[in-house]
Amino acid sequence: MSDKKLKVTLIRSKNGRLASHKACVAGLGLRKMHQTVEVIDTPENRGMVNKINYMLNVEEI
Repeated sequence: MSDKKLKVTLIRSKNGRLASHKACVAGLGLRKMHQTVEVIDTPENRGMVNKINYMLNVEEI
């Protein structure tokens, strides 16, 4: 069973964003600008990515 993953990079600042958007950033495991993390491609993670897509750069791997 090969789980698909997403490579997510924070490209815009968390400062001044809605609390729910900051929570999505934290939920994806991102802490600072230009940090990249790999997350499993689940509906929950997709939802967080879609909510804050204007702050992220996303690649499927």
